[in-house]
Amino acid sequence: MRVLVVEDEQLLADAVATGLRREAMAVDVVYDGQAALDRVAVNDYDVVVLDRDLPLVHGDDVLRKIVEEGQPTRVLMLTAAGDISDRVEGLELGADDYLPKPFAFSELVARVRALGRRATTPLPPVLEREGISLDPGRREVLRDGKPVALAPKEFAVLEVLMRANGAVVSAEQLLEKAWDEHTDPFTNVVRVTVMTLRRKLGEPAVIITVPGSGYRV
Repeated sequence: MRVLVVEDEQLLADAVATGLRREAMAVDVVYDGQAALDRVAVNDYDVVVLDRDLPLVHGDDVLRKIVEEGQPTRVLMLTAAGDISDRVEGLELGADDYLPKPFAFSELVARVRALGRRATTPLPPVLEREGISLDPGRREVLRDGKPVALAPKEFAVLEVLMRANGAVVSAEQLLEKAWDEHTDPFTNVVRVTVMTLRRKLGEPAVIITVPGSGYRV
């Protein structure tokens, strides 16, 4: 899942991003509304965690732009303005969810994951294919009923492949969804991660390489 965190309190923004990355999400961070507009113009995000009171461009205007362009991105407003009237106004502007500060991080993760499922073709909470069961909420993977311990990026790559439901996913798409914008596009990190993932999942191999196209499960 690719997430953009937009929050002008840098310590909070970085803490949220770090926590989401530990949940196997690819996270970019910006600290003002103009930077947020620049990012959503060039990257496809599943979820934008958006503070409302932002410098340069107000969060409401960022939200309006996302809605006007008809992007499939889901928006979670994360703000100190927690009165009912503020929540209603944010939702009427087009936000998909609203979480006032202070918040429990576990609730934030649950809401981001729920919105991420809505940003794509609806799929069951637990993904199952070729003997693999992947539960994003519990960060749990089973192969033929046996648990498989995966690093966050390995989990993220497997989740992207499972969500494709048998379709081929290119290395570029995996890089887009499982890593953030600071990753070198010419790196071999995707190939190495897939190789390690294959080894951990065991035989027979379930991740198939499609020459010149990418990978599929």
